[in-house]
Amino acid sequence: MTHFIKMSRRTILQALIALPALSLFRNQPAVPGPDEIAPDEIIEVNGWILKRSDLA
Repeated sequence: MTHFIKMSRRTILQALIALPALSLFRNQPAVPGPDEIAPDEIIEVNGWILKRSDLA
C-alpha cells in the first residue's frame, strides 16, 4: 500500500512558487574586493548605464 501525505492545494502551490526563489541562493559569487573591481566596468545605477570610473 502506498501512503500519501495529505497536503492542501495551497501548500503545494506555495512550494511550487518557492522553487524558483531557491535558485537565487545557489552559486552566489563572492563579493569582490576594491582592488579586484575594474574601473572600466559598466554598471547600471537608477536606470543610467555608466562606467564605474564615472562614479568616483
